[in-house]
Amino acid sequence: MSNDVMPSGPRTSRRAAKPRKRRRGLKITLGVLLVLLLAGGGTVYWLYSQLDGNIKAVDINKALGEDRPEKLPTSGQNLLVLGSDSRAGAENKELGGGGAVGGARSDTAMVVHIPEGRSKAVAVSIPRDTLVTRPECVRDDGSTVSAKERVMFNSVYSQVGQTCVVKTVEKMSGVRIDHYLEIDFAGFKDLVDAIGGVTVDVPQDIDDKASGLSLTAGPQKLNGTESLAYVRTRHGIGDGSDLGRIGLQQQFLMALLSEVKSQDLLGSPANSYKIAKSATKSLTTDSGLASLTSLAEFARSMNGVDPASMETIMLPVEYDKIDDNRVIAAQPQADQLWKAIREDTTIPEEAKKSPATAG
Repeated sequence: MSNDVMPSGPRTSRRAAKPRKRRRGLKITLGVLLVLLLAGGGTVYWLYSQLDGNIKAVDINKALGEDRPEKLPTSGQNLLVLGSDSRAGAENKELGGGGAVGGARSDTAMVVHIPEGRSKAVAVSIPRDTLVTRPECVRDDGSTVSAKERVMFNSVYSQVGQTCVVKTVEKMSGVRIDHYLEIDFAGFKDLVDAIGGVTVDVPQDIDDKASGLSLTAGPQKLNGTESLAYVRTRHGIGDGSDLGRIGLQQQFLMALLSEVKSQDLLGSPANSYKIAKSATKSLTTDSGLASLTSLAEFARSMNGVDPASMETIMLPVEYDKIDDNRVIAAQPQADQLWKAIREDTTIPEEAKKSPATAG
C-alpha cells in the first residue's frame, strides 16, 4: 500500500500538494473524473478497502485474445469511456423511462487518447446513432454472436456486452484500447447530488416533452435528477438528433469537473468519502484499473497533462443515405482521425470537421 493511504499526521503537508497536482489534466471525461476522485478520496486504509469492493471489473484482454490492433509504438494510452444507462425502475419514470425498460444501453462513448509525454489529451465522442459493422463476438455466457453490418453503435452494448463494444471500436478504428472505464448514469445522478449540484450555462431554452426537462437559457444549477435528464435529452436541443446531445454532455462534464475542483475535498475527508463512495458504486473498469491503487497510479501518470491543450471532438459523421435518422463515419476525415491516434501524431484540422454538423 502506498503512502497515499496512510493515516494523516506529519506527512499532511506533502499529501496536500500531491492531489492538487493530480487534478491537473484530468478534465477530460467523467471516467477520468472518477480517477481524480478516487486518487484523493480517502486517507485511511479501511475506507480504501471498502471503496475497492465497489468497483466492478471486466477482463478485456482475456476476452478479446490476440486478434487486436497492435499497441501504440510510443508510451501513449487509449481509454474507452462509456456512460451506460438503464431506464428501468420507478425512479426513471419522470425521465421518460416508464419503469419498464430492461437491461442497459450505452448512451455515451468516448475514446480518450493521451499521447506520449502525457502533456495533452483528446477525447473523441462516438455518436450512439452511428451505423457500424459489429464483429463476431462472444457473450459472457460463452455463446457466439456473428458479425453484422449496419448496426447502431449503442446496440452493441445492450445486445452483446462490454467486451464487444471494445472489439467494435478497435475494428472500426484500428486503435488499440488500453483501458476501459464505464460509469452507470444512475450512480452519476447520486454523484451530482453528493457534491450539491452542478451549475451549467444552458445554451438555449429546453422543453423536452419526452423527458419532462424544462429549462430556460442561461446559468442553471441542476440537481442529480435534472442533470441526468440534461445529459439524456435529445428532443429539446438542436435538430433532435444525438449530435446535439453530445455537445450538452461535453459541456456538462466540464461543469461537473469545475464544481469538483472548486470544492475543498481534501479539507473535508467525510465529504471526499461520500463523493468517492457514489463514484465507485457506479464504476466498472478493465481488470488493470480495478482498484483504488491502480486508479491512483494512473492518475499520477497524467500529472503532466495541461488542461489548456485538451480537446473534445466528435467522430466526423454524415447522415446515412438510406436512413437519414442514422449517421455513418465520414470519409476521409474519420480515417485521418484514427490514423493520427494510431500513430500518436497531431490530428489534422480537416479530420475534426463533421459534415453532419457543418463543421
